Amino acid sequence: MSEIKVNSIKGVGASAAAITVNNSDGTCTANITNNLSNRNLIINGAMQVAQRGTSSTSDGYQTVDRFPLYYDDISNSPTQAQVDVASGTSPFTSGFRKAFKITNGDQTIGADDRLRVQYSIEAQDVATSGWNYTSASSYVTFSFWIKTSVEQNFFFRVMTLDGTIQNYVMETGTLTADTWTKITKTIPGNSNLQFDNNNGEGLRLDFGPFYGTNFTGTRPLNAWAAYDGATRFPDFPTTWFDTNDATLEITGVQLEVGSVATDFEHKSLAQELALCQRYFYKIIGTSDDMAAIGFTQSSSDNYFNMEFPVPMRVIPTLTGSATPARFFSSNNGQDFNLNAMSLTSNMTNANPKRVMLYVSQAGTGGGLGGALHFQNQEGFLSFSAEL
Repeated sequence: MSEIKVNSIKGVGASAAAITVNNSDGTCTANITNNLSNRNLIINGAMQVAQRGTSSTSDGYQTVDRFPLYYDDISNSPTQAQVDVASGTSPFTSGFRKAFKITNGDQTIGADDRLRVQYSIEAQDVATSGWNYTSASSYVTFSFWIKTSVEQNFFFRVMTLDGTIQNYVMETGTLTADTWTKITKTIPGNSNLQFDNNNGEGLRLDFGPFYGTNFTGTRPLNAWAAYDGATRFPDFPTTWFDTNDATLEITGVQLEVGSVATDFEHKSLAQELALCQRYFYKIIGTSDDMAAIGFTQSSSDNYFNMEFPVPMRVIPTLTGSATPARFFSSNNGQDFNLNAMSLTSNMTNANPKRVMLYVSQAGTGGGLGGALHFQNQEGFLSFSAEL
């Protein structure tokens, strides 16, 4: 009987083995597997979900879910937007239809200027991912598509938030203007990394189009190093930031355990929306829409039980629009604005599936059941449990 003995099996032209064989016991490991589900630690990496809106000149979480744009001390506000991926481009043929886009303002470069896209991962999702993050021979692989209107090299990083903060800085290399480029980086573990098994922020991704010189300096690339606020990155090229209306687009963001980048894990819109709703949930209503069931404790104390589609990360913060609603019952209450509502203060449960809303507004009677009724114009209630 014939027998073949090998250490690994690698495809022609491949940079890594598809299968490795343990020389001692003969067990094998498949290193490249494209059909495993739930391997992407990034939610909404295909930029499909944008509950808050599709364009904004404000900073923070404004458009694409889970991807806030932050800026400090800059001359003119950039625009962040969810945009379409052009037909015929490489991301399009790979199944991507949406991207996150920054359009720069007319800037005067300053040492304190900062402009960056971030993504935060719960510590428990890293701790239980299967990555042996304290071992230098265990890896995660970070990949994404990027396009810029200006030819330039860009820096980006991952940063741990538990224990002693650690930075791992990488670069895209010089990107060709107006051309989609796929970036892939393999990141080893390190003995001083820490991820607590909780729902706090454990790992942060920072796509930094620009950091001023008060935040940059001598900083190693492709190596873990202790965080230093004065040298978060090497000095950034200024070409993109100094170009009015320069653009930068990102899609297909994936972070997975292993030393090889697999094909992007595409999920349905419904799956991505449910995952995003752990961190943000928004109800939009128009005239005569009902949003929640409630009761009156007295003629002016109105309570409403708000059910979430999925448990949220923590008890959320509530934001309501300056638009009218009322307690709808056999004895209707007087109109109040949605931004007058608050969460009751006796909630202490983690990962809540529901909260109680309260508003003081006369016109009803004690002991009535009813519903929260949107009046006359479109309004919203949003609940945020972001990291």
